[in-house]
Amino acid sequence: MKAKMFRALLPLAIVLTMVSCSSDSSEASSTENKVVTTYNYNDTELRLVTLINNYRASIGLNTLEVINHISYKSQEHNIYMIDNAVVNHDYFQQRSNNLIQVLGADRVGENIAYNYQAAESAMSAWLNSPAHKANIEGNYTHLGISVTVDETTGKKYYTNMFIKKK
Repeated sequence: MKAKMFRALLPLAIVLTMVSCSSDSSEASSTENKVVTTYNYNDTELRLVTLINNYRASIGLNTLEVINHISYKSQEHNIYMIDNAVVNHDYFQQRSNNLIQVLGADRVGENIAYNYQAAESAMSAWLNSPAHKANIEGNYTHLGISVTVDETTGKKYYTNMFIKKK
């Protein structure tokens, strides 16, 4: 009886082993730790990079170099906010850890904004907020930015991340 049950369950065990989640999760984690090198910037994103760097230069700070991987991680967060109809910093620690592991960041900061039509409006809002302004004026070396339009509402979601490389 036991031998018959064993023979009957053996093919099932083999199939389950072949389609187990472990290969998928290891594949996902290897993708998670790769540097994204391409990102297509829209006009609002490019304008914000210029505004941030011009502002920093005007107060005697270094300008920040754009890294596509940071913009990609910023875009991922915008998509999360759009998909979940929220405006928040959820999962910041995971994004931060990724930038630390993948890019060698020493510190990470993040600004978000919602529903500003022009780059200048979002920048003005950030400069009028002490915490956001502190990030813009922070001891950073690089940045990434994403401005994503919710196709359903037409509203823009902004995520701007800063890093200081070691």
